[in-house]
Amino acid sequence: MREGFTTGSCAAAAAKAAAYMLLSGKTKKQISIATPEGRVFEAELVDIKRGKNSVSCAVRKDGGDDPDVTTGLLIYARVSLADTEPDASGKAAFKRGADIYIDGGEGVGRVTMPGLDQPVGNAAINSVPRQMIEKEVREIKELFDFPGGLIVLIYVPDGEETARKTFNQRLGIEGGISILGTSGIVEPMSEKAITDTIRLELRQKRELGVRSIVVTPGNYGAGFMKDTYGFDIDRAVKCSNHIGETIDMAADCGYSSMLLCGHIGKLIKVSGGIMNTHSKVADCRMELMAVIALEAELDKEQVLRILECVSTDAAYDIICNTGKEKDFADRMMQRIGDCLRHRAAGRLEVECMVFSNVYGLIGKTPEAEKLLKGIIDGYE
Repeated sequence: MREGFTTGSCAAAAAKAAAYMLLSGKTKKQISIATPEGRVFEAELVDIKRGKNSVSCAVRKDGGDDPDVTTGLLIYARVSLADTEPDASGKAAFKRGADIYIDGGEGVGRVTMPGLDQPVGNAAINSVPRQMIEKEVREIKELFDFPGGLIVLIYVPDGEETARKTFNQRLGIEGGISILGTSGIVEPMSEKAITDTIRLELRQKRELGVRSIVVTPGNYGAGFMKDTYGFDIDRAVKCSNHIGETIDMAADCGYSSMLLCGHIGKLIKVSGGIMNTHSKVADCRMELMAVIALEAELDKEQVLRILECVSTDAAYDIICNTGKEKDFADRMMQRIGDCLRHRAAGRLEVECMVFSNVYGLIGKTPEAEKLLKGIIDGYE
């Protein structure tokens, strides 16, 4: 399956190219950037336009073999001299104290509800893409020893229409798509390709003598295991959204035990028996958190506030403010453990750890840490 590049990578490449053309006076048809994962993205530039004090250009989003609704969109960047051009809102030309100001224009969503990567009012350009854009533009500033400020406007002419096919509005992002990506790379999401890859990884590790396996939905879980427990993330198997099928495949391969570790945003769904956590299959995170909050005896007003949240971290904030987070976590892990054991049906032991990017480890099933210690000791 062919990989692609994120909207964040496209925005960073377009911004770098526009900055280069603005400061050099030359035209560029291709530009390269390094993604956070270390891959080189060679981007073709289209629709180059020059103004008196600005340059804009676009990179066409290529999601590889991933069925992403943003594939094919033109991701534009316009880079302007800060003291000559207005910013996206048409107000002050530059933000004091910064030399690179990044904003979103047409077709890039605006955050309207708390709990997301960006604060309310900001363009929905997530933190990693912002870092990528700033890094690439700063590289060009240093190349030309340019002391002034630059305004970078990211815009996507067809973004508002495309956003109607996403969950952005439900999440509190209005007016366009989000500029996303943590690795800069889009990994193909063909269902069969993913499950075939999971099965292959499980089989390979089992043939090497591994009997207990750590499974995580993705990069967040792998990063948490490395940062918190020093666990070698190369030893884990990424299951994406296919938690139930991964349990089945691990049992078929002959594993005796499996430790599932993931973010509360995905694993809260397991507490309701949902074994494919993709949002197109089920997105009842807040409803499940509300049910467990009721069991933990939060009052009606607090539960209603949880139902209005757009992220599990924001909902967990409410729970923590009541002082009942331990009761909530214990009940959540009891539900998750019961559902995992039901799916395993006695074929193997399944334990679980749930974490939050904000709060770290939230909860674990009774034997989770013991299992992890045994896995780590076994690998060492």
